[in-house]
Amino acid sequence: MTHMKYKPDLIDIFLQPGELFVGDKEYQIRTILGSCVSITLWHAAARMGGMSHFLLPTRSGLGGDLELDGRYGDEALRLMLQELGSYGLRPQDCEAKIFGGGNMFPGQGRPEAMLVGRRNGEAARELLQVRGITVISESLFGIGHRQIIFDVNKGDVWSRQISPSQSTGTEGEP
Repeated sequence: MTHMKYKPDLIDIFLQPGELFVGDKEYQIRTILGSCVSITLWHAAARMGGMSHFLLPTRSGLGGDLELDGRYGDEALRLMLQELGSYGLRPQDCEAKIFGGGNMFPGQGRPEAMLVGRRNGEAARELLQVRGITVISESLFGIGHRQIIFDVNKGDVWSRQISPSQSTGTEGEP
């Protein structure tokens, strides 16, 4: 198990499902993931980065000029890249890490629930590959939820996976 590195000297941002955040070296970004997935992007030279917490790979069947929504992986990535781009940072100069996609209901015979996390993780890989962003690390799938902390100053991300049997009932994806 990886030791979590909460840093009280950094501005702490906690992401709820569907949220994302882009910031500089003054921030750490945290979340708790079940079947959801987080993509972290980090630009080493600028010491800037962002993290998403998305619920589904893409929006289904809706067209038109809808506002981008961080609940969907493709749209969350676009929003992060737009914000990083507003600082003059190119996607190809960022490194990515991917977390989450856990099976929250093992042995409950709900195949669609088990596949949500896998679809989210595979979508994250594909979205980054299409954009030419290198994935340097991932912690995907498995059983249970993960606690994530991203230190934007150093680009470090700590992940701790907790199986349902270890959970006290107070932890989990909000």
